[in-house]
Amino acid sequence: MRAVVVGAGFSGIGAAVRLRESGFDDVLVLEKGTDIGGTWRENTYPGCACDVPSTLYSYSFTPDAAWSRVFAGQQEILAYLQATAERYRLGDVLRCGVQVLAARWDRAAGRWLLETSDGPYSAAVLVLATGPWHLPRRLDAPGIEDFDGPVFHTAQWDHSVDLTGRRVTVVGTGASAVQIVPAIEGQAATVNLFQRTAQWVLPKPDLPLPTALNRLMDRLPGARGALRAGQYFLQEGFGYAFRHPQAARLLEAGARVHLRLAVRDRQLRRHLTPDYRLGCKRLLTSSSFYRALSQPHVRLHPTAVSSVRGNEVVGADGTTVPTDVLIEATGFRVGELPLAKTLHGANGQTLDEAWDGEPQAYLGTTVSGFPNLFLLLGPNLLGGSTSAITVLEAQLTYLTAALAHLDQGGHRALNVRPAAQAAHQTSVQEALATTVYNTGGCTSYYFTSTGHNTFAWPWSTGRLVRRLRHFDAGAYSFDTPARPLPLPAQARPQPGDRTDAANTEQP
Repeated sequence: MRAVVVGAGFSGIGAAVRLRESGFDDVLVLEKGTDIGGTWRENTYPGCACDVPSTLYSYSFTPDAAWSRVFAGQQEILAYLQATAERYRLGDVLRCGVQVLAARWDRAAGRWLLETSDGPYSAAVLVLATGPWHLPRRLDAPGIEDFDGPVFHTAQWDHSVDLTGRRVTVVGTGASAVQIVPAIEGQAATVNLFQRTAQWVLPKPDLPLPTALNRLMDRLPGARGALRAGQYFLQEGFGYAFRHPQAARLLEAGARVHLRLAVRDRQLRRHLTPDYRLGCKRLLTSSSFYRALSQPHVRLHPTAVSSVRGNEVVGADGTTVPTDVLIEATGFRVGELPLAKTLHGANGQTLDEAWDGEPQAYLGTTVSGFPNLFLLLGPNLLGGSTSAITVLEAQLTYLTAALAHLDQGGHRALNVRPAAQAAHQTSVQEALATTVYNTGGCTSYYFTSTGHNTFAWPWSTGRLVRRLRHFDAGAYSFDTPARPLPLPAQARPQPGDRTDAANTEQP
């Protein structure tokens, strides 16, 4: 194949559409699951929904979805992805149930050789669309393997378990927990929530979008585009506050008012009040989480989990909670690319070895030493306010421009120069130093164990889009195969010659 895309979530589907629309038809999408959807296929827990407005969390080339709510739920988002794949006939280039096990750059052939569960594949260009929210982070607590009851991660929800009348313990207070607790508290006999760190939570204006309103927007030229633009600038307002920590105080004031109005219990309110700047961790939105925690059968435990004993979950403060069902709302191993340990670059080194615990890429997209490899939603591209789809589409513009440059120059491969990657990385880290991501006083998944922020983009989304709008060939070296010299005129095969006939019969 010319290009193989690994993963069929938002990134993989978008890549396949844009590549084919740009004239690159020899494309194949390999998806290890039985269907498309990525994180929206895997995460089916109660209350699962997007925390970015639906109109903004959708492709610009398929903006006409009639969303039922301002913030769409998991099933509706998955249906949107399936409809988009059908609309652009991606079934022609999609192979589900195929897991990529390893990949190696063949310098002589100038191609990626892939080892998969379906046998070997070969591609000139490899696009990794596996996403940062891929590998669940499981609860690491002594005794959990002997827990006397069902235990599962939010990304692997066990729908066979009935929570009605059960004593449920949820560990973690991140994005999934904020959605799950309100969704299950009406069924469970008790809900105990273990919170290691309090989170900033803003109200979520999740209003229904009536059918009549959707029809009106379809009839008014530019209506959906205007709504998308308005939501974009609102999100960018949050981004500005995260880049200027003093401005984040205004958002904190709003979050405190939200907490005070929803939670009357002074001690509970104190436990739910963070001691770091808003935006330091992923910003959460919910208009039902605080109300759920105020119910008499729901209890917050402001402590980490230290161990599990039989059917009891034990907190670091000595709290013991009898539990029938244990739910791990402990997030993902963000930054741990699934193929990093088995993807070998030009010098035989794996991507994991090249990164050495600190993922980095030029413009979050290409990695020095790994020719013709493109990462989607790679290191230092996202933030606490940006729609991942906006970032993704900017990268796809860069990707198609890069491939066009290869063709126009007769090049076989491109490889970002080490100096270009190092300079970009230095500027990113210097810019991050003054943002709330780095100065907010918290510990987040934005950082590696060595203390480097390898997740966040330190500037505006507009700047990111502008940087990725054009392919900057000067940052790359190119492999251009030598072309054979033309034969003298008298030595060229003539029509009807046996040599010419023989050549035309070759496969």
